[in-house]
Amino acid sequence: MTTSTTKFKLNTGAEIPAIGFGTWQDKDAQEDAVSEALKAGYRHIDTARIYGTEPAVGAAIKKSGIPRDQIFITTKLWNNSHDPADVEAAIDASLKDLGTDYLDLYLMHWPSPFARGNALFPRGDDGKLKKGESDYVETYKAMEKAFKDGKARAIGISNFSHSELDRLLKETSVVPAAHQMELHPYLQQKSWVEFHKSKGIHITQYSPFGNQNEIYDSGKNMGKLIDDPLLAEVGKKYGKTGAQTALAWGIAQGHSVIPKSKTPARIQANLAGDFKLEAADVQKLSTLDKKMRFNDTSSSWGLWNFFSDLEGKK
Repeated sequence: MTTSTTKFKLNTGAEIPAIGFGTWQDKDAQEDAVSEALKAGYRHIDTARIYGTEPAVGAAIKKSGIPRDQIFITTKLWNNSHDPADVEAAIDASLKDLGTDYLDLYLMHWPSPFARGNALFPRGDDGKLKKGESDYVETYKAMEKAFKDGKARAIGISNFSHSELDRLLKETSVVPAAHQMELHPYLQQKSWVEFHKSKGIHITQYSPFGNQNEIYDSGKNMGKLIDDPLLAEVGKKYGKTGAQTALAWGIAQGHSVIPKSKTPARIQANLAGDFKLEAADVQKLSTLDKKMRFNDTSSSWGLWNFFSDLEGKK
């Protein structure tokens, strides 16, 4: 077992392990996958209400026998629970499914509210998604209460634009501990990254392998990021794969990365992405930036224009 060793400090003083285990998709395979990840040495597990994987994550953690305080758990508030009156019930439901009385990090999954209710994707008679009334600033203020009550030891955001984050910082009192976003060698967003550093906001990179995920239509007619010759060339020097090098690139920026897999060999291989790249190699990999964003639900949801002021927006 090689426990992931690099950790980064959040603005709360807590430490987040650099390599986390993502649990999006393959819901039925997640209990075994998380068990495998914990056995391999992962100590940072990332889930979300919408993934439907919180019960599997909770069961795997319980089965592992690893003390709760040795595992960093992140989950996320879904869009149908943005009304400030619904946030506490939403976090309580996540805590119950995860079998814990606190979260290490609780994120607002998107800045966009859906209509209140149990439907995860509420639709009107016309089949279109129904927008909620709440304002993400008010939603975040309700999350601040969960932070003050100790149910979430840190709170943060995901998928925010620059203007949305600017407004959040002006109108709330707890600076987000983390912002989870799409970031990888093909979408490096350097000035956006610098902005987060200046505010003391940690970045967690989702989709650290870029277009590896089949769900991303925009990445289908091109080579896979992890097969990029430059990643392979740099990785070879360290005896690592292109995928492991992509993870190391994220860690070199001071970010946590959350690769996902259900294959035991790959779960272990991803953990070996926690290695130190020399500065010259980090510099070399900066040339891969294509400003290419693969995850943008603006058109499929049809209600908001996400990432409007960020790189990679089509």
